[in-house]
Amino acid sequence: MPEQLPLPKRLSAEGWKVKIRDLEHGEPPHATVIRGTTDWRWNLTSRQFMDRKPNARDVPTELVRLLRAHHADLVRWWDTTFPDNPVGPREEE
Repeated sequence: MPEQLPLPKRLSAEGWKVKIRDLEHGEPPHATVIRGTTDWRWNLTSRQFMDRKPNARDVPTELVRLLRAHHADLVRWWDTTFPDNPVGPREEE
């Protein structure tokens, strides 16, 4: 089941969502920012948008601030969902 970041009512009412989807096997660690049928991938390592399209400028500044503020939660969710593809370097066993 995907993890979803709680957003302020205004952003939620506008249709914004931030999720760690559970079917992202083999992709670089990222959170998905969603509005309607459009989605942006936020790289959890570099802390920036991964793709040229759709344009990252369409994502509200407030939402980008929330991505940065909740980075640790997003990383934890990713690492829990994809333990074979963690955000950080793997520790020696």
